[in-house]
Amino acid sequence: MPKFIYRAMTPTGEIVPGDMEALNLPDLEMRLSRMDLDLIDFRQTRQRKVPLGAIGRRAISRRELINFCFHMEQMSSAGVPILDALNDLRDSMDHLRFREIVTDLIEKIEGGLQLSDALAGHPDVFDPTFTSLVKAGEESGKVNEVFRDLASGLRWQDELAAQTKKIVTYPAVVLVVVTAVTFFLMIYLVPQLTNFIGNMGRELPLHTKVLIAVSNVFIDWWFVLLALPFAVWFGARWWLGRSERAAFSFDRIKLRAWPVGPVLHKIILARFATFFALMYASGITILDCIRLSEGIVGNRVVAAALRRAAQLISEGHSVTAAFATTGIFPPLVVRMLKVGEATGALDGALRNVAYFYNREVREQIERVQAMIEPAMTVVLGLLLGWIMLSVLGPIYDTISAIRI
Repeated sequence: MPKFIYRAMTPTGEIVPGDMEALNLPDLEMRLSRMDLDLIDFRQTRQRKVPLGAIGRRAISRRELINFCFHMEQMSSAGVPILDALNDLRDSMDHLRFREIVTDLIEKIEGGLQLSDALAGHPDVFDPTFTSLVKAGEESGKVNEVFRDLASGLRWQDELAAQTKKIVTYPAVVLVVVTAVTFFLMIYLVPQLTNFIGNMGRELPLHTKVLIAVSNVFIDWWFVLLALPFAVWFGARWWLGRSERAAFSFDRIKLRAWPVGPVLHKIILARFATFFALMYASGITILDCIRLSEGIVGNRVVAAALRRAAQLISEGHSVTAAFATTGIFPPLVVRMLKVGEATGALDGALRNVAYFYNREVREQIERVQAMIEPAMTVVLGLLLGWIMLSVLGPIYDTISAIRI
């Protein structure tokens, strides 16, 4: 289907750019009119280019997806047809791109597609897990429950992202401050002090010579020191993007590196348990749950373990034995899987695992944050202590020699 890059006008006179697939110009005008937009001009293209004006258009956030799920859950529970629910949602949305997507969903459903099939046409917004859960809800007649669970899962992800941001933001700010102080000391303060102690004519101790050498490196190569972290960052990303083996090894290191590794491992396990329980409760088979979970965990090592578990299950092993064999899942997960498998309440057991790890993640994040502040203080204190010792030591030795 051709793609049109357009400019349109809202009822208030605001000019908005966008892009949309349509059969032809009348079809484009009809689609825009459903969004209360009047076409001004357009350009047709069959290539996937960045649309004019796309830079600066807001991406669809997790909170907007939560609102989408909440609206659909409320409407479905009230018995409102899907098309009416989507029409009401579209009319109340301010997000232009999301309005375009909802309009496309309406048109595809009017064309005979199921909601899950229409959602699958936008994989950048609705991932395979999302669409699979909706499809399972359609088949079981529990679409409202699926949207309720999806909203709950997305809210949990949003809270988890906020907690993760907390653990990253504070040390990043402190690291920037420490780096700025270090550059100030090494480039401005230390040279003045070392010039003073150098004029005393005494032999400088080793730690003072080291300080002067480090200060000279900062003075002569400050631009390299500033550019080095960025070069390492982009170089590492390029390397990890080119080498699957390197990316796999890096994911393994992330799970083991202290103190972030244990927290990350528990976040991944909580995410896996939460969405596995959602999918299994919605009627998706265990093998499909595992396959879809590979894209949820966000770690190649855990994804490989899930593939091994799926292979073992397909060969006739029990779920508990398959997960225990991988070596990635701790005894708690294996134990709860065994209980759930024995009682037939696997989704309930996994929800308990998710609850336990959610609590553990919050507690560990708080502990790591509590350790970061004194650790950064100690680092800055050691740096200042080294400078003061290297500068004041020779001065004190000189004064002592004069007194004698």
